[in-house]
Amino acid sequence: MLQPAIASTPPSAASDPQEWLGPVVFAWAGKVLAVLMVMAVAWFLAGWMRRAIGRVLDRPYVDRTLSRFLGNLSRWVVLIVALVGCLGVFGFNITSVATVLGAAGLAVGLALQGSLSNLAAGVMLLLLRPFKVGDVVSVGGQLGRVDDVDLFQTKVDTGDNRRLILPNASVFSGVIENLTHHPWRRCDVPIGVAYGSDLTATRAALHRAGERLGQRQPDKAIEVLLDALGDSSVNWLVRVWVPTADFAAAKDALIEALVHELDAAGIAIPFPQLDVWFKNPLPTPPSR
Repeated sequence: MLQPAIASTPPSAASDPQEWLGPVVFAWAGKVLAVLMVMAVAWFLAGWMRRAIGRVLDRPYVDRTLSRFLGNLSRWVVLIVALVGCLGVFGFNITSVATVLGAAGLAVGLALQGSLSNLAAGVMLLLLRPFKVGDVVSVGGQLGRVDDVDLFQTKVDTGDNRRLILPNASVFSGVIENLTHHPWRRCDVPIGVAYGSDLTATRAALHRAGERLGQRQPDKAIEVLLDALGDSSVNWLVRVWVPTADFAAAKDALIEALVHELDAAGIAIPFPQLDVWFKNPLPTPPSR
């Protein structure tokens, strides 16, 4: 038995499209226009914040790399917040979007944790400034002159003109020794003399050697100290303050002056000696 035919076309579709198309287009056009206006304002605000942070951090003690990084970071934060807000206008669930962004950020952070640690260490180096470009430092087990410090790595040139690129995480996590931070540096030179030498004459000769040094700081006294009684010599320590920039040349001149003064005073600089005693006498070789 045949059933009566039922109209399959919904009433809304059978109506005139002009009755519902106009309001929908008008509503979406309004949303698009509002989003464009919000993004334009966010773009302007992001640029203004970047410039404002650059002006605030334009100080001699703030590195330019750090100010640029913070300015760009603030700009992207404003744009991302505006973009997430605009997605809500089109019906997206902002909570779900934030959850997805958080999960993606966590995944990226785990994948790039080494780079992020270098980034964090670079920010701390630029903020605390334990050294600056041109300083001679000992960092990460390496000694050299700092050529550049950026957010991820530190470039150091060694004395024999080798370029070392050190990750900021290894630089910041270890001991940082800045050899050129102070304008003056104490030069310590150990030296040993023979046991039979007169102590007073030896002290006077070592003091004259320090006075011969032209680079020494006149305000600082020359220190001549008995250091130890060695196996083959009486060990002394001569301390003279010299300019940090001329440290290597001053140490060389001081060692040369010490040798000349000891030779002029007739005081010997011994070499290591070893006395060997035999428990049993050696057999006498037969005479021929």
